[in-house]
Amino acid sequence: MSQWLDRIAAIEELEDAEFDPALVAEMERLAPQMMARDIRFSTPTFKEYDSTEVKGCGKNSFPAFSVTAGGCALDCDHCQAKILEPMIPATKPETLDRKVRDLILLQDLQGFLLSGGSNRRNEIRYERFYPVIEGLKRDFPHLKIAIHTALTDPAGAKRMEAAGVDTAMMDVIGSDDTIRQVYHLDRPVEDFEATLAALTATKMEVSPHIVVGLHYGEIRGEARALDIVSRYPVNALVLVVIMPFYARPGTFRTPSTHDVGRIFLEARSRLKDKQVLLGCARPAGMHKRVVDAYAVMAGLDGIAFPAEGALAVTRAIGRPWHQEHACCSIKIGADIGGGRVKIPSCAA
Repeated sequence: MSQWLDRIAAIEELEDAEFDPALVAEMERLAPQMMARDIRFSTPTFKEYDSTEVKGCGKNSFPAFSVTAGGCALDCDHCQAKILEPMIPATKPETLDRKVRDLILLQDLQGFLLSGGSNRRNEIRYERFYPVIEGLKRDFPHLKIAIHTALTDPAGAKRMEAAGVDTAMMDVIGSDDTIRQVYHLDRPVEDFEATLAALTATKMEVSPHIVVGLHYGEIRGEARALDIVSRYPVNALVLVVIMPFYARPGTFRTPSTHDVGRIFLEARSRLKDKQVLLGCARPAGMHKRVVDAYAVMAGLDGIAFPAEGALAVTRAIGRPWHQEHACCSIKIGADIGGGRVKIPSCAA
């Protein structure tokens, strides 16, 4: 009988949760390989967050900006541009510059995520914003800037690097069918690998994302995507889980927590010396609580916006932890951790 299963059964927030005993036992068996790894609970400020275990930050210390506001030409089936809605619109370079400088003055901004909707080739036109990034990095060297790259080429990656981008993020998709059907995009898997190769040839930290269940909730292409990521010197892999909430009703199903947990173990096994993180996007409710518990037990290095019970699981199995008010893909300094306290980035 798994000791971990007994321990998590005693956690109030997980009393109605269903866990796969064999999967938990396998995670427990592999625990000696990862128990010394800190787990980072990330609470960036691009959405409101609070739980009984981990508190959010009242200041905009790490917001997200969209250079296209809510617009996206692809209108992918899984997202329909709704992920852009909570981001701060910055469709003009001078708007981005003014808003960032205001937040640095008023709310001690530590960094930001730059994103936007894609064109029909899954590219985002950031070129006119690069002079702004250059100026901000010149005037505020401490500022950490992450960017959703979409697809790009070596020249585009070098331009991001030259502007001063710290962290580059992109989706890696391992199925041509998924690219065509879900993304409405006529580009092969090889183009996604070529983008990853171009980004990792720079000095930027590169954090590719894999969306678990991207093919309408099916597990298809995730293994190939892991193969691709494992071949490159990435800084971190970010795993997220498809959210049918954003899609048209009836088009997506929610992947089982068991399947998601298995992918966590596979990712941890393939990227032993790399950071593997659970990103912001995943279904809510009890599904999220179980998925987050599996992330802790599988040895993932970080969780964005952790569910109720995640910290209790961390303590129950004896893993060290800390909190940061930044995007999970970029590290700006820990706030509060298991047994240690540092200066909070959102201190009043």
